[in-house]
Amino acid sequence: MNAYLLVKWLHIVSSVVLVGTGFGSAFYLFFANRSASLEARAVVARLVVRADLWFTTPAVIAQPLTGLWLAHTAGWPLTTPWLLASLLLFALAGACWLPVLWLQLKMAREVESALAEGRGLPVQYGRWQRAWEWLGYPAFAAMLAVFFLMVNKPALGG
Repeated sequence: MNAYLLVKWLHIVSSVVLVGTGFGSAFYLFFANRSASLEARAVVARLVVRADLWFTTPAVIAQPLTGLWLAHTAGWPLTTPWLLASLLLFALAGACWLPVLWLQLKMAREVESALAEGRGLPVQYGRWQRAWEWLGYPAFAAMLAVFFLMVNKPALGG
């Protein structure tokens, strides 16, 4: 296997890990947050934070590194419309993901605290939860669009 195919494989695998872990984590935390069980919320929130640390973060780092290397090696300028659109969408997803990480950490700490102290969750937790959810929608849509652009490489605008 040559270097290009190896890096392409890493790019594809990291994209699957990024989107798959993100979607799976979001699915479980979304539904755990609708449970009355603080124990369920605590376990899921803790695991979502771990999944982002262990899987999503390395994939977020690998994606631009491998993608830019592939584009350079293939001779595609970064101004190629589909490539530029992919980079902008990836940046949009990242701009949503960073506050999501912060919110996940806050929610995980708060639910652990509430559980340890035998109290309910504060109203603020619901606000964090809604913000976390609403940031996830454009991030996920942006990543689906990036997949489309990577596979199809459309001309876009001429």
